[in-house]
Amino acid sequence: MSRIWQLHEAKNRLSEVVDEALRNGPQIITRRGTEAVVVLSYTEYRRMHLTRRKLSEFFQESPLAGVDIDLQRDQSGLRDDISI
Repeated sequence: MSRIWQLHEAKNRLSEVVDEALRNGPQIITRRGTEAVVVLSYTEYRRMHLTRRKLSEFFQESPLAGVDIDLQRDQSGLRDDISI
């Protein structure tokens, strides 16, 4: 299970963060209360990296491939209720 670590805590306990990533999966590190980085095992990183594929392949294999979608952009002006 992922754990959320504050940056200062992760810096002081880096060995524990790494051990947790190896045992229990990705560990999230926050900076100023916002998720900043993820520590994960090299095995998990390689699995993610090797299963990556091109975006064009993803769309070609999509269940929506071949569906007729209108991609024309609406050319009307700004809405009346928006001020500039």
